[in-house]
Amino acid sequence: MSSQVVKTGFIRPISLAIAFSLVAAAACAQYPGQVTKTSKDTPDLRAIGVVEWTGDAGKPKTSRLVPITVYDGEALQDGNVYLARPQPLALAGEVEYELEKNGRPIGLYDIRNAGQEQGLWVGYGSWKPLPSAKPAAPKPIVDDGFNPNDDKPVLHRRHADASSKTGSDSGSSSGSDSSGQSGPPPDPDRPTLHKKTDDSGSSSTSPSSDPDQPTLHKKDSGDSSNNSGAQNSDPNRPVLHKSTRASADSVDGEHTSSADPDRPRLLRGKPTGNGPDVLPSLMGLPQDMQQAVAVSDAKTRPEHPWSYTWANPEDEQKMKTAMEDIARQALGLKTPPAATKRASARTHAKSTPPPEPPPLVDEKFHVFELAYGSGATMVLSAHTDGPPAQQKFVTLIAQPDLYGNALVLLKNVTDNAHLDETPRMRLVDAVDALADNRGELLFELRGASQRQFALYRVLRGTAEKIFVTGGGEYGVAPGE
Repeated sequence: MSSQVVKTGFIRPISLAIAFSLVAAAACAQYPGQVTKTSKDTPDLRAIGVVEWTGDAGKPKTSRLVPITVYDGEALQDGNVYLARPQPLALAGEVEYELEKNGRPIGLYDIRNAGQEQGLWVGYGSWKPLPSAKPAAPKPIVDDGFNPNDDKPVLHRRHADASSKTGSDSGSSSGSDSSGQSGPPPDPDRPTLHKKTDDSGSSSTSPSSDPDQPTLHKKDSGDSSNNSGAQNSDPNRPVLHKSTRASADSVDGEHTSSADPDRPRLLRGKPTGNGPDVLPSLMGLPQDMQQAVAVSDAKTRPEHPWSYTWANPEDEQKMKTAMEDIARQALGLKTPPAATKRASARTHAKSTPPPEPPPLVDEKFHVFELAYGSGATMVLSAHTDGPPAQQKFVTLIAQPDLYGNALVLLKNVTDNAHLDETPRMRLVDAVDALADNRGELLFELRGASQRQFALYRVLRGTAEKIFVTGGGEYGVAPGE
């Protein structure tokens, strides 16, 4: 597949649309009389995946790509099974993905081969940096000594052109001698080196004219009888000769040419199959694994960052504090304010400064602008401290309301004992999956023994799940 598509300044080895057209052409070729679809009828495919790696970004130790979805222009298809023959189209060889972080490209990922892990297809390849245009080299500044403000005359060397050079050559031919040397006549008293010639007039390569000096001659190997005679004059002496029989006809000293021709033979050398270019490296779900969105599109689309700029920087901290309070209440780390007032009224305790709120472990707070001119969409995730078996997890999606408070659109709360019923939601990033210039939130739904990926669209004060990968539903999370 040598088709190439230019995208944002770099050359894409092969796009999904071209791969789809090749598959369709191959399928149509099996049925005579069927009209092959033209390029106008071929859908513009857009594939979304997640690259997972360990190590440094750009130079990972291990990596893989998980296909999520393929948009065929009408609906979102499961990227793990879409046109699988046997590997899905999203993991076809030489398909290139652009890695994004918050809508900005951070690198390229080329698929080399694919395999299955726990019943799901994943791709293996290499992370490449983004191509950068080389700056043009500045032109050197040549100082010719010319000063337009100086009235002094300046002498310049005349540049010889083709006509002057031809004229000089023709003019000098009269003054050249028989040896081809031009210029003034040579000095007769000046010693001159000449090439030595023998008596016959031909040049001699012998370093000396002494006839008694020994001379080395190249050995004539054309006559085999002379060679054998030079080695030994005894005709009965055995001579070693190089074998002319093919080495493939003998194995361990036995000649298979005269033996059974159907007998299998073990030959030294490399196997005929080259094998995959990149072997599987990342297995399982290690603790230090990182994730990034990967997009492969046949069309060139403008860059769309998802970062939100607050009009007042203090509003961001205010919203984060409000969502942290909601998260602590959902995790059972904080008593509701009404219950606290009733308890203080009964005990008539003296006023004391409020205690420090319980900590939220592994807290992550993100703010997105999922469409141009839209408001802020906030995502907060965290879990409680303590042994892993007793940890609880929370994920919130919220937006500011008209009164400046955090309006929760989705709340996901679970613990390690109920992950198969209610998976833990882990935000990957925002991505434009439908190619409509609007971002969706991509989450990993991680259970106890399996996982899925889901896309949520935030619109008109709701967070709707519009796509989920195969593998079976975990169940309905609270708040959906």
